[in-house]
Amino acid sequence: MEKHIDVLIVGAGISGIGLAVHLSKNCPQRSFDIIERRESFGGTWDLFKYPGIRSDSDMSTFGFNFKPWQKDSVLADGPSIKNYLAEVIDEYQLKNKIHFQHRVLTANYDSATKKWVVEIEDAAQQKQTWVANFVLGCTGYYNYDQGFQPEFQNQSVFKGHFIHPQHWPEQLDYSGKKVVIIGSGATAITLVPAMAKGGAGHVTMLQRSPTYIASVPSIDLVYDKMRKYLPEDVAYKLTRARNIGMQRGIYALAQKQPKLLKKILLNAVKFQLKGKVDMKHFTPNYEPWDQRLCVVPDGDLFKILREGRASVETDQIEKFTETGIQLKSGKHLDADIIVSATGLNIQILGGIQATIDGKPMNTSQHMLYQGIMVSDVPNMAMIIGYINASWTLKVDIAADYICRLINYMDKNGYDEVIPQGDATELMQDTVMGSLSSGYIARAADVMPKQGKHAPWSVSNNYLADRKQLKHARFEDGVLKFHKREQEDKKSSTPRLVS
Repeated sequence: MEKHIDVLIVGAGISGIGLAVHLSKNCPQRSFDIIERRESFGGTWDLFKYPGIRSDSDMSTFGFNFKPWQKDSVLADGPSIKNYLAEVIDEYQLKNKIHFQHRVLTANYDSATKKWVVEIEDAAQQKQTWVANFVLGCTGYYNYDQGFQPEFQNQSVFKGHFIHPQHWPEQLDYSGKKVVIIGSGATAITLVPAMAKGGAGHVTMLQRSPTYIASVPSIDLVYDKMRKYLPEDVAYKLTRARNIGMQRGIYALAQKQPKLLKKILLNAVKFQLKGKVDMKHFTPNYEPWDQRLCVVPDGDLFKILREGRASVETDQIEKFTETGIQLKSGKHLDADIIVSATGLNIQILGGIQATIDGKPMNTSQHMLYQGIMVSDVPNMAMIIGYINASWTLKVDIAADYICRLINYMDKNGYDEVIPQGDATELMQDTVMGSLSSGYIARAADVMPKQGKHAPWSVSNNYLADRKQLKHARFEDGVLKFHKREQEDKKSSTPRLVS
């Protein structure tokens, strides 16, 4: 079976759904289809089922710019986010555009026809060939099949439940159980209070090193009050602008005055702990935003620790035992359940084996033009969100840029666009920046690289990106456009042979 489509969106998560809306609004002349390998939409918010799953970005910036988040919650739980996406799908009539349980096996760009030939396995495990003018990668940057799982010594001898949050057992009963959570990132600090409140006997967070954690209000009282006196969209835009400014301000302070921000963050934690927990567990040995800053609503993690319903250990694992974990300090942590919140396995384009005229494409040897298009790859774009702000902020401005580009190509009769790379621009840092987080380091062999200068450098600065992408010119000498008709005429012109 061969199916011809115009624009193929790979992934029905935040990025794919957002991009589809922008296309439907701004490029009505272009048809599109979305393929999703899972049985439902939502991406991250459909995959993760662990207790307490929530956003770690405020919802005024996590929501799309075209649809206000109409609740006063600052951080939203997974089901609420998925409901929000369901509303978007209904409002913009995307349901029939999404093909579930369709997995991309290979994608090859054919320079002769200037089209992508995509091999897909459908729900019946039958292979189909789809031919597309454009392929837009909206698969995020991690492997949905397998999270990052280091091997612990004697791991197999443990007689309790050993779980990775990416594969949470739906019927897991942890009431009254002793739980050890390995990790100190966003997942771990969400799980600790959620499991403690959910009836666990005791929860221990076991970390190699501390993380910066900030407490934020669970309810935005200012937004709540504004909604009573202002139109919904106005209140949303004002709140969104305020929070974007705050995010950027905190990140800028981390770059310019790291010691000052460190003092502010640690004093806030100290106030929350009220002397009940040793500050050594919350005093990192790096500066703020060298790794991602984590947030907790209403200080729920600190409250649980103060009450003694949970505890934190900063130590290293020597080995697993039948009944728990032996630490290098000599201490033993008894456990009925061990949760390995050890992070993600990085993957680009959902693991698609992409080729250009049959030659494999190694994404780690490419850069991103304007943070969106892969160097030297025709008719392809991908969306990778911010490391220091809401993912959705990048979705909105990247989608607007992609729509402008497509409309420019249609106006001028172009079939192909290639961001022509410059090997002298290539750097070692990936587009995810220079954070020292483990998952960033693991991205080096997968993610596209940074370039030294614009348009190849990725700033992770939303305000700068919004201005740049809104006014970016397409006749910049980097983007190379072609018309298939011209190529056909050239190839058919007779040549004189001497």
